[in-house]
Amino acid sequence: MIQKPIKFVFSCLTAFLLICAVSLAFSLPGFCAGENAAASGQSQEDLGLYAKAAALMDGETGRVLYGKNEKEFMPNASTTKILTCILAIENGSPDQICTASEYACTMPETKCGFSQGDRFYLKDLLYSLMLESHNDSAVVIAESIGGSVEKFADMMNAKASEIGCENSHFITPNGLDASDETSGHGTTAADLARIMNYCRKNDTFLEITRTKNYSFEDLDKKHTYQLSNKNSFLDMESGALTGKTGYTSKAGYCYVCAYQKNGRTYTIALLACGWPNHKNYKWSDSRKLIAYGNENYEKEDIFLKNPNKRLASLAVTGAVSSKGGVYSYPGEVKITKENKKLLCLLSENDQVTVSYEGPEQLRAPLKKGLEAGTEKYYINGVYVGSRKVLLAESVSAFDIGWCIRQFLTEFLQKA
Repeated sequence: MIQKPIKFVFSCLTAFLLICAVSLAFSLPGFCAGENAAASGQSQEDLGLYAKAAALMDGETGRVLYGKNEKEFMPNASTTKILTCILAIENGSPDQICTASEYACTMPETKCGFSQGDRFYLKDLLYSLMLESHNDSAVVIAESIGGSVEKFADMMNAKASEIGCENSHFITPNGLDASDETSGHGTTAADLARIMNYCRKNDTFLEITRTKNYSFEDLDKKHTYQLSNKNSFLDMESGALTGKTGYTSKAGYCYVCAYQKNGRTYTIALLACGWPNHKNYKWSDSRKLIAYGNENYEKEDIFLKNPNKRLASLAVTGAVSSKGGVYSYPGEVKITKENKKLLCLLSENDQVTVSYEGPEQLRAPLKKGLEAGTEKYYINGVYVGSRKVLLAESVSAFDIGWCIRQFLTEFLQKA
C-alpha cells in the first residue's frame, strides 16, 4: 500500500528537477507594441493662424493637439507673469508684507506707480500683476519671494523644469525683454501652454485671474489703486477659464489661456500674434484653436480603444497543477488589467500604441491579484497614462513542500 505513493514521490522529484533545468533556458518575449512608438508625423490642416507660434494642449494629458512652431524658442512678454504668480502663491502667504524697492519703481509702463518704501500685502500685488499686468508689482513680488530678481529667476527656471518645460529660460519676473550669458528671456508655445495647464489647477490662481475688478491700498493708506481685468476673452468666449495677455515690441502680442467646457479642457498659447494695430488677432486665433479641438477630437477611454489583447498571459517557471488526479506543469499564468478608465481626446487619425513593462517570466508560487507589471499607453508616441497588470489566478510551486503535501494526500487516501 505504501509502494505506489513512494513511486509517485520519486516521479515528482524527477520531473521537478527536469522542469527546473528547462526553466533556465525558457523565456517569453516581452510585448512591446509601443516600445518603438514615435510621433506619427500626421499632417494637420492649416488654420490660418496669425501667430508665428501656437499650441493647443489637452489639459488632461498634456498632449499638444495642434501645433505651429510650438517648440520654437521665442520671447513671450507678460505671459511670463503666470509663472511669477503661481510661484508667489506657492511660496508666499496672502498677508505677507512686500516693500517696493528703488529698482522696482524704475520699471517701465505698464506699471502701478509705486514710490520707494511703499508697503503692500502680497495678495494685493498679485491682483495688480494679473489684472493690469503691472511691471513694478512683478519686481516687488520677485524681490519679496526670492530675495532678488536674480534669485527669483532661478526659482522660475527650476519650476519650469519641474512642470516639464523643455526649452524655456526666464530672466525677468514681468516678461520684459532681457538676455544673459545663457540666452534671451523666452519660452515656446508648447512650454507656455504647459505652464498654464499647471497654473489653472490652482484655485487661488483662478480666483485672482477671473476677478473683473479689484481695489487696494498700500499699508500706510497713502494711495488707493483701482484695477480692471484686461483679459477680454473671459467675456468673449463661453468656457474661457483664465488667461494672460502680453506685449513687447520684440515679442509682439502674446496670449495664454485655459478653456473648459463640455468635459473638455484646453490650454492655448500664442506667441508673436501680430503687432500694432492687430491686438485682436489673439482672440481670433484662440477661437480657431478651440473650434479645431471641438471639431476633430472626441473623449474616449483609451483602454477600450486598444486593450492590448495580446497580453493575456505571462511565462511562469516552477509551477504545477493538479486536477482530478492529473498533474501538469503550466508554462503560463493568466493575467488581467487594472479596472480603471483613462479618458483622452482622440481624433480618428490618432494612433494608440501600448507597451508592457515588467518581468518576462515569473516564478511560482504566485497569488491571484499580485501586480506583475505595467501597461503604458501612447498616442502618436506621446505617453498619456498607464494601468497595472495583475495575475488572474494563483499558481502553486513545484517544490519539496508541494511533493510532501501530495504524498500525504495520496497516502491518506490510499490508507
